[in-house]
Amino acid sequence: MFRRRAKSLVGLDLGSSAVKAIELKPAGKGYKVVAYGAEPIPPDCIVDGTIVDSAAVAAAVRRLFEGRQIKTKEVAASLSGNAVIVKKISLPVMTEAELAESIHWEAEQYVPFDIQDVNLDYQILDTPESAGKTIMDVLLVAAKNEKIADYTGVIAQAGRTAVVVDVDAFALQNAYEANYGADPSAVVVLLNAGASATNINILSGEQSVFTRDISIGGNAYTEALQRELNLTVEQADQLKRGHDLPEATYEDARPVLRAVTEHVILEIQKTFDFFKATAASDRIDRIVISGGASRSEGFAEMLAERFEAPVDAFDPFKTIAFDAAKFQVNAADVAPTAAVAVGLALRRAGDR
Repeated sequence: MFRRRAKSLVGLDLGSSAVKAIELKPAGKGYKVVAYGAEPIPPDCIVDGTIVDSAAVAAAVRRLFEGRQIKTKEVAASLSGNAVIVKKISLPVMTEAELAESIHWEAEQYVPFDIQDVNLDYQILDTPESAGKTIMDVLLVAAKNEKIADYTGVIAQAGRTAVVVDVDAFALQNAYEANYGADPSAVVVLLNAGASATNINILSGEQSVFTRDISIGGNAYTEALQRELNLTVEQADQLKRGHDLPEATYEDARPVLRAVTEHVILEIQKTFDFFKATAASDRIDRIVISGGASRSEGFAEMLAERFEAPVDAFDPFKTIAFDAAKFQVNAADVAPTAAVAVGLALRRAGDR
């Protein structure tokens, strides 16, 4: 991750409940936020990472840029969900040039889509000191062209240009390393619980060793409250955020919310079990949580209890200067949902 002083991009996170934008500028040895904003989008415009209503999403992006007077036209966006495949594969040791020639052929065995329909990227994970080995590890990333076109098309409709298209899990890692550095001896889980999905990226030092997107997030809490307490979407959403209503109090909601958290943690458990079965190490040293749903009832405590590891809230502004008063927001409210946008804003055109 080289921090070249190239032209800055706006990190644009197209989430299923809101679009978020952040622009950073170099300041001293680090960065400062020079533009920030979030704009809600109507429900079901983006479902499981697929843009269903491109006009509504483009309109929200346009409102966001115009309302916050963000002049920069070029953006970095990211994908997640089932149209993105991230896999660590083992190949015979070869040079970069040989790998570039053979990667499409190698990838065909691992990618469940027609190789003509995807955009491939890869990174050799082995370090120079692994000389003498006959097998090397390569991180393979494949995204459906059609999905990339949907995202870049919506951004173009909003009058902007997507010059980088990343993956949510890697944007998260980028933001984490910029704020916390990388501990070469630690296994850290980055867990981003959004409205409709939870991204998991497990890092060993600077390397991503396992990623998975789970199709469950904050919406599951809203739906459970609607069902169990007979509420409208708006009422359930208010209650989920801790506001008592005439129809029900937060105390009434608590057992419902904890039951959903239990279900989410079960899915996370499956991911961790799979990781431990396939990885060289089965320990987890730390879990760092972000995303709006990470603040749900019992989420952090139940995670810590289940996995016997410290759980910390991700602060994407730990080393990046963020003047909350200037943007008329509360930093504690913004931080949980800003991690992906911060990671994207750290990207530069031409980055791999």
